[in-house]
Amino acid sequence: MPQRKHKPEENVAKLRQVDVLVSQGQSVAEAVRSISVTQFTSYRWRKEFGGLKTDQVTRPKELEKDRAIGAPLVQAQWRGRGSGRPSLT
Repeated sequence: MPQRKHKPEENVAKLRQVDVLVSQGQSVAEAVRSISVTQFTSYRWRKEFGGLKTDQVTRPKELEKDRAIGAPLVQAQWRGRGSGRPSLT
């Protein structure tokens, strides 16, 4: 079976689906099987995305983009000021 890279939003949705199925009385193994992943993958996702909601998963991506845009600007500001260290004299 070919491996598939799941998006973090999909992982959170699938974990929520497992929670619903377990609360309805299915065993964890059956619930995990119904979302077409292994138990190990489910536990790994639970460790990584535990109590997050879908909008909280997308937020780090947005912050990463902001940092990628902002970092060169900050570096340019520091370069314009010399070494960026206060002088001792």
